[in-house]
Amino acid sequence: MNIRVLVMLSLLVGIGAVLHAVMPPFFLGMRPDMMLAMMFLGIMLFPKLKYVMVLAMATGFISALTTTVPGGQIANIIDKPLTALAFFGLFLIGEKVVRASLLAPILTAVGTMLSGAIFLSCILYVIGLMDGSFGVMFASVVLPTAAVNTAVMVFIYPITQGIMNRTQLSATYQ
Repeated sequence: MNIRVLVMLSLLVGIGAVLHAVMPPFFLGMRPDMMLAMMFLGIMLFPKLKYVMVLAMATGFISALTTTVPGGQIANIIDKPLTALAFFGLFLIGEKVVRASLLAPILTAVGTMLSGAIFLSCILYVIGLMDGSFGVMFASVVLPTAAVNTAVMVFIYPITQGIMNRTQLSATYQ
């Protein structure tokens, strides 16, 4: 593994952790997961399975440490690797068909909704409230989070692509 790539990924995880910690909660102590946007950005910048897994595990553990949701520790550790692998697969398929500037926000929205569904399923199973609260929580927390993460990605992805091209970091990670 390339040390430069690992440093870049750790910076993204750190930025995501700060954003995750400072975001105010939306509903019942649940806050938007801005670490997802940074994880997705890292996957798109360095699309190799080994980097995706390292990034997913680091993001899952840091999210578990900063969560305020009861049962969120377990849910984050389960959610992030599953979401990262699904996002990675969709990215590999989509990059051959769609332009990257359009693919990034679309996959961010889909990935955030997938992550939210996995997270809520784990939480509601652990707490034992699967009787109809999933839809309310999905609509009140996950959909706004998907909108915020998508808006963030629309602005951040082109900037990071420009930085990556100027520094030639993308050429050194292979």
